[in-house]
Amino acid sequence: MSDDKKNHSDDDLYEELDEEELFELVEEERQKALAKEQHRKQQAKPRRRFPKWVFWLIAAVMVLNVGALIPQTFSIPAVDFLKTSAKLSTQENIQTYKQSVVVIETEEGRGTGFSISADGKVLTNYHVVEGNDTVTVAFPDKGLLSGHVETVYPSVDLAVVKVDETGLPHLDVAEKTAFEAGSEHVYFIGNPIRFSGIANEGRVLDYIQLSDWDKPVVMMDAPVYRGNSGSPVINEDGNVIGVVFATIHHDDYGRVGLFIPIDYYHAL
Repeated sequence: MSDDKKNHSDDDLYEELDEEELFELVEEERQKALAKEQHRKQQAKPRRRFPKWVFWLIAAVMVLNVGALIPQTFSIPAVDFLKTSAKLSTQENIQTYKQSVVVIETEEGRGTGFSISADGKVLTNYHVVEGNDTVTVAFPDKGLLSGHVETVYPSVDLAVVKVDETGLPHLDVAEKTAFEAGSEHVYFIGNPIRFSGIANEGRVLDYIQLSDWDKPVVMMDAPVYRGNSGSPVINEDGNVIGVVFATIHHDDYGRVGLFIPIDYYHAL
């Protein structure tokens, strides 16, 4: 979810992993790595006695370097999503998509949006811009632009922001959301946890009906974090089939991302 207001009624339905939770996960894994290393040292039996000065020298070097070594000793999704982004960002298609993905900032926080036309139309979530008439829109190459909240669709958590600019890069929007449940590979690009332009990938799972929505939305098995609200979900053909807006914990799939089918935008 984005770094902003959330306007849903289900108790604990929509879960967010904010910066504090992320750092807690990293710290937890760091402590595990330290404990494992300490246990290994305790189990090791020295073959001969070392002079005390050698022992203290080694200890000092280890203390100075443990921060650099620990990141190589564990791997969790909260860290892996950055590694995945770095890898994906070497692809030409991802580099092209990134040019159309923007940061949307308000006084309340920040989220993601993406350009859908050369003349300045940007699609995002309603809850990213809720309560604002103007927002700041940051394109990777165009810099900061002022955006006017042109149209909002609260019932499906979508909004269109207009910037006074032409010749903008933009993504192709699919006519409808079509996918093969359980195996459709997709990309999404956003600004999670105060990072910008993070590319990632996932697998589309299926539709799900939420209790406070009139229409079903789509689940995907992907690392969606706070700030990803408004991220475009892009299929292998390079077309946007949905807009990320939340995460939930599913009984069968665990934590999954949710996106709004692009059909709902066309219908409105």
